Amino acid sequence: MRHAVFPGGGRLRPNLCLSVAAACGVGSELDAQADIGAAIELLHCASLVHDDLPCFDDAALRRGRPSVHAAYGEELAVLAGDGLIVLAFELVASARISPALVPPLIRCIARGVGAGGGLVAGQAWESEQSVGLRTYHKAKTGALFEAGAHAGALLAGSAPSRAQSWGAFGARLGEAYQVADDLRDTLDDTASLGKPVGQDMAHDRPNACMTLGIEGALERLRALLDQAVEAMPACPQPERVVSWVEDFGARLYPRAVRVHQPSANGTVVADLRA
Repeated sequence: MRHAVFPGGGRLRPNLCLSVAAACGVGSELDAQADIGAAIELLHCASLVHDDLPCFDDAALRRGRPSVHAAYGEELAVLAGDGLIVLAFELVASARISPALVPPLIRCIARGVGAGGGLVAGQAWESEQSVGLRTYHKAKTGALFEAGAHAGALLAGSAPSRAQSWGAFGARLGEAYQVADDLRDTLDDTASLGKPVGQDMAHDRPNACMTLGIEGALERLRALLDQAVEAMPACPQPERVVSWVEDFGARLYPRAVRVHQPSANGTVVADLRA
């Protein structure tokens, strides 16, 4: 389980949770917010362990080193992923937050990973003969970003309807991340990504580049980042989230596409250069 979590990747989902909580104002203590962010990251790490298994991607590398099943065997990898899922909800249950917050947080996070439209649904779509690109992206990646933003607003004491609005913002960021992942899978190499490339084509999975073309995928990425900023609800300290989104946007593009400029609303976008 430690092998799956450390040294770790970008920690994007928990940092989104903490950024939204900070932007929305005073709420739970920082340690409690960190526990919820950590729970979201553990669920993400669990999904990577299972995604790398021979029955799915059969990927020998993750974050530049052997994947869990390559290092410890398939049986322990399945159990490690399961253990991380359980540990995530244990963290939510033991976080120092108001008891009234626990049920909505569990619902929020569970939906991000569940079969009704979360990570499990996204993984299941990979086993189908066909699926719409956006349906796949929203479940596979968008849902857990949505949960991160939604959870951050709940931790700050936002009303349920307001917290759901933050979820819509997070979902756009998650879709953008998956489009960027499709671009990197198509344009980058194993050394720069730390995991195998060309997986979508090898496994005949939906990929924005194959569906929209490189230029179309870049346009989709730009549009989703802009839509995320436009969907951001009013809050006491918007700069806490805007700065995070700008940093997030700047790191999304594959190495082959590294000319950045701000769009009209401040979101970082990229131009494809010959």
